[in-house]
Amino acid sequence: MGDERITGTKRSNIKEGDLVEIIQKHHQPSGELTEGLVIRILTKSPNHPHGIKVRIDSGEVGRVKWVLVEDLD
Repeated sequence: MGDERITGTKRSNIKEGDLVEIIQKHHQPSGELTEGLVIRILTKSPNHPHGIKVRIDSGEVGRVKWVLVEDLD
């Protein structure tokens, strides 16, 4: 099997150190995603319809579109 993806709209799905794909504010029109490791979760609420806002290891901030989970099978 391949890798799995979990939606980024629930804070409980995301933890520091997770590999995620985020969409930055200026990339919303194009839908361009940026991959990185979560270093800080910025959204306080348990859910957000557009994705939980995080800072990734490159220093960029965006909303999580997908949490990438490696399939160990």
